Amino acid sequence: MTNQPVVQDADSGAAEPKSGPAQQSTLRVVRAAVVGTLVEYYDFGIYGYMATTLAALFFTTEDPSAALLGTFAAFGVAFFLRVPGGIFFGHLGDKYGRKNALSWTILLMVFATVFMGFLPTYATFGLWATAMLVLVRCLQGFAAGGELGGANVFVAESAPSRWRATQTSLVLTGSYLGSLAASLVGLAIHSAFSQDQILAWAWRMPFVLSLVLGVVGVWIRSQMEDTPQFAELEDKGAVKKLPITELLKTSRGNVVKVALLGSFTSGGFYIGSVYSVSYLQTVGGHSSTLAFASTSIALIVGIPVLPFSGYLADTYGRKKVIAGSGAAAVILAVPMFSLMAGEEVWQAVVGQTVLFASVSMVLGVSYAAWAEMFKASVRYSGLALGNNIAVTLFGGTAPFIATFLVDATGSSMAPAGYFIVCAAITFFTVFSIEETKGTMLRID
Repeated sequence: MTNQPVVQDADSGAAEPKSGPAQQSTLRVVRAAVVGTLVEYYDFGIYGYMATTLAALFFTTEDPSAALLGTFAAFGVAFFLRVPGGIFFGHLGDKYGRKNALSWTILLMVFATVFMGFLPTYATFGLWATAMLVLVRCLQGFAAGGELGGANVFVAESAPSRWRATQTSLVLTGSYLGSLAASLVGLAIHSAFSQDQILAWAWRMPFVLSLVLGVVGVWIRSQMEDTPQFAELEDKGAVKKLPITELLKTSRGNVVKVALLGSFTSGGFYIGSVYSVSYLQTVGGHSSTLAFASTSIALIVGIPVLPFSGYLADTYGRKKVIAGSGAAAVILAVPMFSLMAGEEVWQAVVGQTVLFASVSMVLGVSYAAWAEMFKASVRYSGLALGNNIAVTLFGGTAPFIATFLVDATGSSMAPAGYFIVCAAITFFTVFSIEETKGTMLRID
């Protein structure tokens, strides 16, 4: 790998490895990343989309709001396992290869999700059932900690500099497709079965379905080779013994910046998708079917927004796209939540879709910008740690905080305040980073 011929990057003038017969196509790399991420996000998201059902099954209480808070608390607890999960899988990815780490994340996630589908409920096992649900949810969080950052590193290290943001944005479509699949399955379950049937047995079906998706994802990832940059690290003997130690010694400032930049991609994402399902039902007074349908529409619209954002970032720069989209989110939050609180179907759909599009505009460029902040020997660890801190602080707690704010203030607009805070943190932080459009990824 170190003796590869090189070509000049059109934008930066830096040298870039030329594709050769032994180098896998970026199409195959993107496909493997997207499919694996789809599986992971279906598994991780289905819990949130089934939140109201799980509340009745595992958090039995006289107060439905308290039960829903309990369900979202368990949803949030799993996110605290994402940081140690990110450190663990970041270590594997930076020391033993990106492919190895990504294979283990998907295996663990599928195991936890399928197991969740066979759990006894509160009615038959009492508090032990609740404890088991929380434990399995934590396993999901641990596995998710290594997925998205690693998948984006996998693509970023294989993509040409000119189109890096565009190609990494496609990885994010996997997270949207996974969330969309979870939403559609939730919609199908609530449409095809009565509430009694769902509570009796049909709620298990979405979780068991993960086994089929997981087999496909594991097989596709097993066919891949590792990235050219990791192979070069191995050839040079530059793989670090303890990547996390090297990361904190040389790049801890960038980890903090990624965590702050990720406030909106995390908090905004979970407010705009997972929490909105409950918001449309409890505040807007809509049916569960409408809530799932609206969320599905928002995700569908968000999918093409991602590569559009990546293209703009590759053309005009990372900072301009993040700053402009963050500012738009601050301005649009209150009007769009006002629509979502309305009684009309179109209000629910338009409000949620516009909110989610603003998140997608920031998300589409973020991972390329983050990957360009770290050298190859700690890149997996850096993205995983910084992103998972953001997801833990701003994303996993978002549904719980939003539900609590509505209950505590009595205002249906309270979640808009949380959405604005997350967007504002990202907006102000972006001015502290360098513009990296068209630059080469650092080896060392």
